[in-house]
Parts: sequence; C-alpha cells; structure tokens
Amino acid sequence: MQTILLVDDEQRMLELIELFLLPHGFRCIKAQNGEKALELLVTEKISLVLLDVMMPDMDGWEVCKKIRQISDIPIIMLTARANKADLVKGLETGADDYITKPFDDRELVARVRAMLRRSHSSEKESEVIVEGRFTLDKETYALYYDELRAQLTLKEFLILETLLSRPKKTFTRDELLQAAWDYNTYTDIRTVDSHIRNLRDKLKLAGFPTEEFIKTVWGIGYKWK
Repeated sequence: MQTILLVDDEQRMLELIELFLLPHGFRCIKAQNGEKALELLVTEKISLVLLDVMMPDMDGWEVCKKIRQISDIPIIMLTARANKADLVKGLETGADDYITKPFDDRELVARVRAMLRRSHSSEKESEVIVEGRFTLDKETYALYYDELRAQLTLKEFLILETLLSRPKKTFTRDELLQAAWDYNTYTDIRTVDSHIRNLRDKLKLAGFPTEEFIKTVWGIGYKWK
C-alpha cells in the first residue's frame, strides 16, 4: 500500500483529502506544519507528498525546498492562489505538479496516480510486475506468460498495470479510465470496455490462457482474477 503525506495547516482540509484517497487504496499520514512533515519523511516510507502552499511559520515553498535537500519524492502543491507566478515559483522550488483549490476527488486521485506512475516507471526496481506466471515489463510495454509474449499499446499497458497492481481488487470502469487516460480526459467510459475486449482478443491470439484472468464483474467493472 502506498503512503501519501498530507501537509496542510487546516485539519478540515486534511480530513477531506484523506476521505478522497482512502477508497482508492492509499494510506494517508497527516501533518499540520512543515516541521512535522519533514520529521515524517525521515521516519515513514512515503510515496508522495500533497503539500499546501499557504501555511504559517514555514510555507509550502520553503517546505518543498527542504524536502528537495533530502529526497526526490514526488511533490504535488495545493493552493487557492491560481496565478502563473505561484505556479512557476512552486515548480522552481522542486514541485512536480500543482493543483488549485477547490478541486474534486477525481482530479486529485488521477493526478496522484499519474504522478506515482511516472515516478515508479523511473525506478529500476519497479521495471516489472510479476503476478504468478505473468510478468508485465514496464520498459518494453509487453506482457509475458512463461515464454509467450504479447506487445501492448500504451492504454492496454496502463489498464493491465492497474489490474496487476492489486490483483484481487475489482476496479470500476471509471477507475480504469482515470488510470489509463489520466485526469485531463473527457473520454467516454465505454472506451474501457472496447480496450478490454481488444486486449482479451490480442492475448488469446498470442496463446495466453485468457479465461484465467481479466474477469468481468457485472455491474461494477473488471478484476485480474
């Protein structure tokens, strides 16, 4: 389970963000000031930081600078100020992304997932996902079953990456849409069904035992097995 560090001086905002993230399998740790956030980065295994800009004593820009002195962990800045100067300042201090308040849960979750996906793809230890006799190669965008190999499109790869990351979880079509098309899309949710159908056909043609995985959960979505 990936852990997200939430940093905001408003307790209500911390609780709201946690409410958005928990249903998607993220563990949340909360800090109401920069000093506490920096302590948690040392003592906890954090995957990503959601960092508010406007905080007393040590603002988000200063916290971001200090984090960058000790870690290259992904940082998404949160702010109610949407002018370009703030955006540039946040990125110059080392932030990876920027979300303007107010934001909805779908945008937040999709941005977190997109950032973690990009981060993981650059980590050597995360170049493959192994599940039983299946191996998903993140460098070549290919799926292997023993010696059999199927070359995937980017969207097929992102769908499979999502399913394999939590093989027992049932993902809704909306969750798969967010995972494969990111947060800035207006793609019809039925596109997921088309890609699943094409993916099954491709893997069947390659000799994969398709009846053993990519299960349809009627009325909800799909799961790995």
